[in-house]
Amino acid sequence: MNRRDLLTAAAGLALAAPFVSRARAAGKRYDPGASDTEIRLGQTIPYSGAGSPYSVIGRAQTAYFEQLNAKGGVNGRKINFISLDDAYSAPKAVEATRRLVEQDEVLGLFGSLGTAPQSAVQKYLNSKKVPQLLLNTGAPRWNNPKEFPWTTASLPLYNTEGRILGRWLLETKPDGKIAILYQNDEFGREYIKAFREVLGDKAATMIVAEAPYDLTDPTIDSQIIKLKQSGADVLYNVSTGKATSQSLKKVHELGWAPLHLLVSTSTGRSIINAAGPETAKGVVSTLYIKHVGSLHWANDPDVKAFQALRETAMPNVDADNDIAFQGYSLGVLMARILEKCGDELTRENLLKQATNLKGVSAPALLPGLTYAITPTDYNTFSELFIATFNGSDWDASAKPVSQ
Repeated sequence: MNRRDLLTAAAGLALAAPFVSRARAAGKRYDPGASDTEIRLGQTIPYSGAGSPYSVIGRAQTAYFEQLNAKGGVNGRKINFISLDDAYSAPKAVEATRRLVEQDEVLGLFGSLGTAPQSAVQKYLNSKKVPQLLLNTGAPRWNNPKEFPWTTASLPLYNTEGRILGRWLLETKPDGKIAILYQNDEFGREYIKAFREVLGDKAATMIVAEAPYDLTDPTIDSQIIKLKQSGADVLYNVSTGKATSQSLKKVHELGWAPLHLLVSTSTGRSIINAAGPETAKGVVSTLYIKHVGSLHWANDPDVKAFQALRETAMPNVDADNDIAFQGYSLGVLMARILEKCGDELTRENLLKQATNLKGVSAPALLPGLTYAITPTDYNTFSELFIATFNGSDWDASAKPVSQ
């Protein structure tokens, strides 16, 4: 380097020094999507299409962040929450996610929904080192901190729940004849895989019928009729949204009374109410959240806080909408994670705080349950309650059950 270059470099350092020293003195570090005044978060969720009943998650989180911003935000910064419609479509999720990262330059994505849509963007987000946090899906693929460290889930992992339900069934009805209704994608297959593994050698004799359905199917009546005709006295129902409501109704209409195991992602009251609460009486599921419409939780401070927000910002959402409450709960958890980031609003620190949740609770979680996520194990929960729907509420086991 000649003398002129040295002088130029020295001058550049001298000019930069005041800015560097001020940044260090302030103790602040920012990545795209963060500043002294703002934190930008992104999300894709089905506001249209087959998954639209879950759009209330995004609406509840938007309402919560707006409420939080009115109170000053997080550490003095307002949350700019950009929630886009992906219609539960992988191609649309890819398009919307790229926009959030490349145009909106969000700090991270939070609370996006759906195994297939989120699988389609997992490699992209991890290659960009953009956090893909607290997904509204419980696919086991999200517990892979070595290959995909930037992705975490928020729901109980499907294999955890499948194992718990399988073990409970072996203890309760070891000679049952099982019929399985399942969504024909990774969601359905992962639940069945774990369930089969627990049954072990007995799976071949206990499982007497299986019937898949696609999200585009207008009804699942033919599948339910086929499963009833198999002579099964246990129904393992691995469905979501509209298909769950239809299955509850059809089982009831046929007068079929199997021991009905339903996955927890589909126990929301909006889903049950669409079929009629009487159709779900006796249904067994795992439980990890307070059902917001239950009188048992009417005076719970977290439930009351949600209801106050719902009445003000979402008056068209039913008071017993568990899906909305779960969305609100995750919004509160995300705000706590951001608060822990302090003035180091980098994507790396955001991930660090979001993967140190062992022992951390959230408004919707049942007493005694906490998240289990650590930097080396992204499993969301290690234990869940078993519960039975009595026609108006869920009766939970006295203690949670380990996987």
